Amino acid sequence: MVKIRLARHGAKKHPYYHIVVADSESPRDGRFIEQIGTYDPAKPMTEAKIDRARLDYWVGTGAQVTESLRKVIREQAKGSPNPPEPAPSAVAS
Repeated sequence: MVKIRLARHGAKKHPYYHIVVADSESPRDGRFIEQIGTYDPAKPMTEAKIDRARLDYWVGTGAQVTESLRKVIREQAKGSPNPPEPAPSAVAS
């Protein structure tokens, strides 16, 4: 099974994460298929960098997103500079 998860990098007590697509049997920081983003917990979650096109591609092919990464994606989408516009409502004039 393929998973989209966080791979820890950085110094001791100063983590920095790469968002990677990896086989579920690979070690957390080991072999991966593709790196699709980064996340620095010292900065706001809204500054996480995620290649949404590649994320959508991998989810479409059946990859599972881990719960910790799901939180990062949700928070990053809230603070994105171009949030999706709401559908126009039918206003009677």
